[in-house]
Amino acid sequence: MSSMPLRYEIYLADLNPTIGGEIQKTRPVVVVSQNDMNRYLETIVICPLTTTIHPTWHCRLQVNCDGVDAEIVVDQIRAISKQRLIRKIDQLSEALAAQLRSIITEMYGE
Repeated sequence: MSSMPLRYEIYLADLNPTIGGEIQKTRPVVVVSQNDMNRYLETIVICPLTTTIHPTWHCRLQVNCDGVDAEIVVDQIRAISKQRLIRKIDQLSEALAAQLRSIITEMYGE
């Protein structure tokens, strides 16, 4: 990984090994940590993406990533090493980034 991952960029990442119900496999993830954190820490905070769609789940955000319908799994937010990132594949629009921030705030904020 040669360049710093930026907030709301989507990368292909290797999430293995995992334990229990954690999302696994090599899959897209969206970076949600602030750019200052991404610059100075060896880890980033991500939300994984899945192609299993749950339209009524309010903890998920439906997106199109690299031409594939998916949803951002906000209920599986986690920190990972930058070494898990394979390559950048997409980026969220400003509108989707705002929706994602809203869901994260609703779930983990006050």
